[in-house]
Amino acid sequence: MAGENGPLTGLRMIEMGQLLAGPFCGQLMGDFGCEVIKIEQPTQGDPMRDWGREKINGKSLWWPVLSRNKKCITLNARVPEGQALINKLVAKSDFLLENFRPGTLEKWNLGYDNLSKINPGLIMIRVSGYGQTGPSSHKAGYAAVGEAMGGLRYVVGDPSTPPSRVGISLGDTITATYACMGALMALHHRHITGKGQVVDSAIYESVLQLMESLVSEYDKTGLIRERTGSILPNVAPSNVYPAKDGNFLIAANQDTVFRRLAEAMGRAELGTDPRYATHVARGERQKELDDLIGEWTKTKTVKELEALMDKAGVPSGLIYRAPEMLEDAHFKAREAIIEVVDKTIGKIKMQSTFPKLSSTPGKVRWTGPEFGEHNDDVYKGLLGLDDATIKDYRARGVI
Repeated sequence: MAGENGPLTGLRMIEMGQLLAGPFCGQLMGDFGCEVIKIEQPTQGDPMRDWGREKINGKSLWWPVLSRNKKCITLNARVPEGQALINKLVAKSDFLLENFRPGTLEKWNLGYDNLSKINPGLIMIRVSGYGQTGPSSHKAGYAAVGEAMGGLRYVVGDPSTPPSRVGISLGDTITATYACMGALMALHHRHITGKGQVVDSAIYESVLQLMESLVSEYDKTGLIRERTGSILPNVAPSNVYPAKDGNFLIAANQDTVFRRLAEAMGRAELGTDPRYATHVARGERQKELDDLIGEWTKTKTVKELEALMDKAGVPSGLIYRAPEMLEDAHFKAREAIIEVVDKTIGKIKMQSTFPKLSSTPGKVRWTGPEFGEHNDDVYKGLLGLDDATIKDYRARGVI
């Protein structure tokens, strides 16, 4: 069964919260077979149902991806009856995922101290801007703030402009990825000890983890990394170069690879020239070398450059957008982009599940569900509530 449905088949997660930082963790878990029960307020759904730049038939194109493989139910966690239902779900679940401001679940009597009494093996995954402790933990913290605090915003962009941003919600998704990793670590610990625990994943810390030696460089030498545009200082050649009909990325900063690039350019002597022969020397003459390579690439088309670099064994590539991804033979061969059917939108292409597992791969079983689509499945099937109780709860806004 695991081979068909994924390695996390048999595990159950309650997903509370909204937008991206928490729910992306739920997407990752659901992709690999975990039963993810997403809770939304009865009066309104997750804003992600409406977010995104484009809509089809009034439906967001982001929602089918982010909430794929999840069961969606409505439940009001702010009222005692709703909290009692969550307690019942917790008793039957392995994970509870939330991304509210710290203290919110405690205010609703749903903190880990209470829930772990119901289920000592429960793993609570808590995603927030600043973490569950510390003087800033009470603050509202979106990804933009976490990216700035973690150091990413300062180093992104051209040095001639103010700090920029990456064109995706990187702070949210990397934090959710760390939360997923932490959940699986905690699951292994529970396998050994039988005990659950809290996974505390903060946006600013997740971004900080990506910042390489930035802190150490300042600590030992006083260096503050600045924005450098399309290059990494002292790593050359590694840039985007102009071709006759577009732009082309070449990364040949290793000594042996640079020699292969020089030969492909018809300038084999550059590979042994003391000005360019070593990583350090090339770093010292980075702009000079980039200009030299750019003058050569401008005489070629993108396809000509691609063929030359492939033949020479030089890492290189096109700057892909969605159209190039959909046409690329490698994407197709590995089924990196799949086509699935959404109830409202119809056929829709989206990224597949990653990473690829040889025996128990992930799978997109369905796209983001309709509002409250799985109420009967969960309340009747899992919790065993009768029709009269469900009708009463609906009337009173509990579900």
